[in-house]
Amino acid sequence: MPNHTSNTIPSAILREVRKAVVGKDMILTKVLIAFLAGGHVLMEDMPGVGKTTLAMAFSRVLGLSCRRVQFTPDVLSSDLTGFSIYRKDTEQFEFQPGALFCNLLLADEINRTSSKTQAALLEAMEEGNVTVEGKTYSLPRPHLVIATQNPLNCVGTQSLPESQMDRFLMRLHMGYPTIEEEISILKGRSKMDPLKQLQPISNAKQLELLQQQAASVYVDDRLYYYAASIAKATREHPQIAQGASPRGTLALIQAGKSMAMLRGRDYLLPDDIAPLCVDVLAHRLIVRGSTSPEQILADILKNTVIPTPERR
Repeated sequence: MPNHTSNTIPSAILREVRKAVVGKDMILTKVLIAFLAGGHVLMEDMPGVGKTTLAMAFSRVLGLSCRRVQFTPDVLSSDLTGFSIYRKDTEQFEFQPGALFCNLLLADEINRTSSKTQAALLEAMEEGNVTVEGKTYSLPRPHLVIATQNPLNCVGTQSLPESQMDRFLMRLHMGYPTIEEEISILKGRSKMDPLKQLQPISNAKQLELLQQQAASVYVDDRLYYYAASIAKATREHPQIAQGASPRGTLALIQAGKSMAMLRGRDYLLPDDIAPLCVDVLAHRLIVRGSTSPEQILADILKNTVIPTPERR
């Protein structure tokens, strides 16, 4: 039976975030799905379309500690992980935490910094801790990252390696607003910063509980087969040089379970998986020729048999 209580708080979160981010309801829903799945999000788009506003809005509404790092070529790994400093008064080294020590990190323009700094960030995203001078420090829980990335034709950008792209549960594109949406943004900003009007709906502990609820969504074996079949098709497609890894298949299931919970169910359906395939898998594929991974995935979905799992 649908679990109506499990999606009450997420619905309230989305309503509050919409006060600051206009006309991007589907994007907001997908970001929340990623967070409920415990995953990180890569926002890829032109500057000025609201990527930073979106991240700051979620941090306020979710009641999470948040830090923002503007990535430039001179940002060092230690700026993220932290460093040890010698204290003369105690005659001991004291650890100074870096920007990663927060619940939600906004990594702005991640493709403008050095490969070494990118690697430090993405390693921490995967492991949930950092190691400085041989000592390991755990990051706060939950630990989430929204990284923004400008298109590669922008000046001073460099692409992330495929292995690092795989660390993001989703890659999303906001796009430009419609004329009506842009007018609404202009009117709203003429009065006050909409971020200042947002109220916290949740906190770190509640978000962890919601993540646990999403993780407990029931998955029929036929749904596991469905997700694995999609991933297998990407590995065998003649226009794909590198298909989705098992990490990608796992991400697809995790995101689908979060989608099911948002829809008020405690069981997974194919309709929870299919709409998220492009967001979860496209950035993990290396394609041959001019065909886009989005087009290939659309064809794969059309040709993959949709199961009819039993509903609990």
